[in-house]
Amino acid sequence: MANEPIIEAQGLTKRFTVRKRTVEAVTDLSFEVGRGELVAFLGPNGAGKSTSLRMLTTLIPPTSGTARVVGFDILTRPAEVRARIGYVGQLTSGSFAQRTRDELLSQGAFYGMSKAASRSRADDLIESLDLAGFANRAVQQLSGGQKRRLDVALGLMHAPPLLFLDEPSTGLDPQSRANLWQHILELRASHGTTIFLTTHYLEEADRYAERVMVMDKGRVIADDTAAHLKANLAGDVVTLGFADESDAAAAVAVVQGLTDREVARSGEASVTVTAPEGDALLPAMVRALDAAGIVVRSATGVPPTLDDVFLALTGRTLREAGEGTDAEEDEQSEKLEEKAGVSR
Repeated sequence: MANEPIIEAQGLTKRFTVRKRTVEAVTDLSFEVGRGELVAFLGPNGAGKSTSLRMLTTLIPPTSGTARVVGFDILTRPAEVRARIGYVGQLTSGSFAQRTRDELLSQGAFYGMSKAASRSRADDLIESLDLAGFANRAVQQLSGGQKRRLDVALGLMHAPPLLFLDEPSTGLDPQSRANLWQHILELRASHGTTIFLTTHYLEEADRYAERVMVMDKGRVIADDTAAHLKANLAGDVVTLGFADESDAAAAVAVVQGLTDREVARSGEASVTVTAPEGDALLPAMVRALDAAGIVVRSATGVPPTLDDVFLALTGRTLREAGEGTDAEEDEQSEKLEEKAGVSR
């Protein structure tokens, strides 16, 4: 199994029938994730991300399609799948009245670990996730950042090779977010854990994920590295400023000769072009304009973001496509499941 993909999804589709109306939450979801990858699963609220995670973690069955997770079929071997994955949802997993360390020991018992193994694993996670200062404190007394680190520890208690993270840093302040990601990356480096996560913090996906999948209206519309998506679908925005409107008008033809992308007037005395590797194109533009006797007064280059990628794919940004959090999508999904009579 070492060389097999850790997730293999083929045509996963989920439809809910609610009051004689069919709601297609996920359509033909097909992809593979290799062992050790860190994959970010992006999309607006309601895109189908939470429903997809529910199918992959065996919480709900697909309407059609198949998937193998950690080597086991999600329909015929769900117990084997659940025994080998970790899942960290958005809500605190711990029982508020229990102490932090006791929560970890209870999780170990739930997975059939011996008392000795549970104690050893709990001690390792308490140290690696910096939980020692509040290991004997009740969960309800922990701060938001401390609770999230406990959630990650609970998801890792049985040392799963695959960890699903649903909005792991939602609601945390910037310092707590940075600390949580440091712990996640250190654990991944030391244990080779595969991480599949959803997040609305696009900068997190851009910075940490080796691969980004973008979902919209129940379908995956892009799947590549963040760098390739930004370069090929968005590009750098280069803006050139000139002394007057006539220079800007003359510059359009010169700049257009250097790129196959449309050159637009962005003001009376400026032009803008969005192109891959705009930082490399900028010096060539300045040289060509200088040779044509057109003086460039200012030049700026703005690198693209993943939100620009979504804009290029759909004509709207992720924020325009759906404000809110995946917690709201979870609630919507659960309501659909309840109305459709889905049992877990």
